[in-house]
Amino acid sequence: MSGRRDRNKQDKRDRILAAARDLFAERGFSGVTTQQISERADVAAGTLFRYAATKGELILMVENDAFAASVDDGIARARAIADPAEAVFTLVEPVLALAERNAENTMAYQRELLFGGADEPHRQEGIAVIVRLEEAVAALLPVDHAAAYIAARSVFAVLHLALVSASLTPVERTRSVRLQIQQIVRGATASEERT
Repeated sequence: MSGRRDRNKQDKRDRILAAARDLFAERGFSGVTTQQISERADVAAGTLFRYAATKGELILMVENDAFAASVDDGIARARAIADPAEAVFTLVEPVLALAERNAENTMAYQRELLFGGADEPHRQEGIAVIVRLEEAVAALLPVDHAAAYIAARSVFAVLHLALVSASLTPVERTRSVRLQIQQIVRGATASEERT
C-alpha cells in the first residue's frame, strides 16, 4: 500500500515541479500565481501547499536542480585550469550563464536563498549547493583552509550581488565578476605570502 502512496506522492510532486518550471519559464516569477501552478499540475491548491507552501518555495524547488547542475559543470571545468583566479571564474561561469536564461527568476531565487524561511527544505537544498560551491572555490586556492574559506565566501557574495543586479548587462556582469574574483584571489594569496 505504501508503495502506491509513495508513487502517487512522487507523481504529484513531479507534476507540480513541471508546471511551476514551465510557467516560471513562460511568464517569469511575478507573472505566475500558485493557483495557475496548481491548475496546470492538476492538483488542488491545498495539495500544492503540502509540497511548497509559498511561491518563493516553488521557485526554490524549480531552480535548485539547475543551480546544482551549473555548479557541478563549473567544478568539472575548473579542474583543468592552472591559474587559481581563472579556475574560480571558470567554476562560477555556468552559474552566470544560467542567470541569463531568466533574470527575473534568478533574482527571485537568490532572494529566497538569502531570505526564505530558515526551516524550509527547498531553501536548505539551495544552501547546500552554495556550500558545495564555496568548498569547490576554496579547494582551488593555494592558501590555507581558513583564508581559502574566507575568499570563497567573498566569491559567492560577489556572484550573488552580480546575479541580483538589474542594472548590469550580461557582459558587464561577467566582466565585473571576473575582475572581482581576480582581486579576491590576489588578496588571499598576498595575505598568505605575508604570513
